Amino acid sequence: MDLEADGLRKYGGLDVITTSRRLAWTGLVADLRRHEAAELPPFEPKDLEICIAVACHGDCVVTRRGQGVWQRTRVEPGIAWLCPSGVQEEDIRISQWHDILHLYLPADCFARHGDENGGSLVAKGSVRYLAGLRDDQIRQVGWALLAEMREPTSAAQVLVQSLGHRLTARIAERYAAGFGSSGQARQHQLDERRLRRVLEYMAQHVGDDISLDDLAAVACLSPFHFLRMFTRRMGAPPHRYLAGMRHERAKSLLALGHLGVAEIALACCFSSQSNFSRAFRRATGTSPLAYRRQST
Repeated sequence: MDLEADGLRKYGGLDVITTSRRLAWTGLVADLRRHEAAELPPFEPKDLEICIAVACHGDCVVTRRGQGVWQRTRVEPGIAWLCPSGVQEEDIRISQWHDILHLYLPADCFARHGDENGGSLVAKGSVRYLAGLRDDQIRQVGWALLAEMREPTSAAQVLVQSLGHRLTARIAERYAAGFGSSGQARQHQLDERRLRRVLEYMAQHVGDDISLDDLAAVACLSPFHFLRMFTRRMGAPPHRYLAGMRHERAKSLLALGHLGVAEIALACCFSSQSNFSRAFRRATGTSPLAYRRQST
């Protein structure tokens, strides 16, 4: 199923401030859009849409009707809406401008989450159609994805997949009817042998575009379980650990002096030289060229 289709069918290609569609994300699509006062036509999504308000007019109100229920929300930054797949939205009215981060997860993400973690399956229609959510975890995921869209990092693939799993788990456990642990999943631990395999794989593929699924497969764990176990063992999530390895590689390449900054950015999995330079300055307090001069 094309994750990019729902947003384009519902809102069109206009008023997009920034989007993940130009990035190599998998398992999740994100659009930041400016919505003016309007009435939108009826729409039935194929995938799960999560909307998070980023900025708004002080008097903005969104009214919508789905599953025969009217919902009226006074918009403020951080407020969220859920629109599950298969829910017919019959009426959407926007009173004033607001900027909304739209996140799209595939409809089968909950089945995978249940299979991996011993939870009961989240059946179609069990995720509730909700508005006006004040959920810190959903908001934090949204802000992290927005920051990644604006300034892509070297570990984007692992980060985005990790955030997608976190978002799926939050919605399944908090906003889906009937979800609960069955206690049947075999939860292996990330023991020393598995951890060593993962760290060796990271070192060998530090210049490749590896994913959370790749790392979890090396550990023979589900991605969600691997994410929790790695963070617990290493004190940092996989994307942060991988980003640290790539920064160390960048330092070594800069000190050697054989490659240009643009080539080093590519070798360390940054999408552009400018993104590499910003990330390097944040991590070291100096620019790549200044670091090279100091190292020679």
